[in-house]
Amino acid sequence: MIDHRTAPYAALALRVALGLLFLAHAGLKIFVFTPAGAAQFFASLGLPPVLAYITMTWEVAGGLALILGILPRLVALGLVPVMLGAIVTVHGPAGFWFTNPNGGWEYPAFWTLALLVQAGLGAGAFALKPTLGRAPADGAAFA
Repeated sequence: MIDHRTAPYAALALRVALGLLFLAHAGLKIFVFTPAGAAQFFASLGLPPVLAYITMTWEVAGGLALILGILPRLVALGLVPVMLGAIVTVHGPAGFWFTNPNGGWEYPAFWTLALLVQAGLGAGAFALKPTLGRAPADGAAFA
């Protein structure tokens, strides 16, 4: 049973937490590793260096969109490939534990699941542009 009184606020909390995590990870790439350093790291993985810039841009844009509640279902789904890419290229080969060198895959896998849950839940409370389409018939704030 879903508590329709609190669920919109739970979805809000998840949405904001996910957005802040993406901003933090983008900030790590931008301010600590530097964009050029992130591009070099991507190249060392056999990926095109430009993909680092695309990833950083999408992490910032996606993080802000989640926090503000701008099409969060679509944004959450759009960020899943970023997380899957991180699992396949860096964290998966490192094993399960995130304390392993290069971090394991359990944290990005959980993060991916949280994005899918957000996409399923919808925007929750206080979203600027919650979703495409019509509002729920029961008047709940899940859009």
